[in-house]
Amino acid sequence: MLVDSHCHLDFPEFAPELDQIVERARAAGVGRLVTISTRVKKLTQVIAIAEKYPEIFASVGTHPHNAQEELDIDAAELVRLCRHPKIVALGEAGLDCHYDKSPRTDQAWSFREHIKAARETGLPLVIHTREADADTAVILEDEMGKGAFAAVLHCYTGGRDLAFKAVELGLYIGFTGIITFKNGETLRDIARDLPADRILVETDAPFLAPIPYRGKRNEPSFVVNTAKVLAETRGVSEAEIARQTTENFFRLFSKVPRELASDVRMAG
Repeated sequence: MLVDSHCHLDFPEFAPELDQIVERARAAGVGRLVTISTRVKKLTQVIAIAEKYPEIFASVGTHPHNAQEELDIDAAELVRLCRHPKIVALGEAGLDCHYDKSPRTDQAWSFREHIKAARETGLPLVIHTREADADTAVILEDEMGKGAFAAVLHCYTGGRDLAFKAVELGLYIGFTGIITFKNGETLRDIARDLPADRILVETDAPFLAPIPYRGKRNEPSFVVNTAKVLAETRGVSEAEIARQTTENFFRLFSKVPRELASDVRMAG
């Protein structure tokens, strides 16, 4: 089994054929998917998808692009929303200094509120960080000093120092189709050298489709292509990457059940 630990199934690109997209993921061996929240105020749409499909789970959070829109969403509200049985993570939250769609002070405040909620609930935080390695490292170290929390740096595009600092703090690193790109050699070097028990695969669909689908709409079944390149990069079999990344997923996203009723039926 493979897991797509980060996709956005509530995005309008998927609406016309969501059933078919989920079926293609099943056919490709993708046994769990986490559809990620980018606006708490649109959480109802995200939860509706998770409730419809047994293997799909959801997060709750505010993307850094939207931080200034949701300054009324604090840690207490996030914790309350995490009571839903299908909510298995916080985020995505973090820092984006590439687009700066929200003021950096608002992004940082929201990031820290999500960390507080992750600490209180025990659920992992899905972290978005782009062109913000130094500031992200400062916040992670500072907040970890206040008490441990679980997290993944998703769609990793940062440098080696931040990746290994995150691992040192006990966090995970998620890789997307970017590692399949011709210009992804630096990222593949990082992926090769990370500890095996700290890596995840994801699509970030509908964005960043891996080779050979680059330039097209991404979807969860394509996580197979990312896993294949990750296996080649690390010099292990595709079966081993599937086993290791899935085990890592269940360790981090511990609220996600390892077995579903539908799994038992298929096995029977």
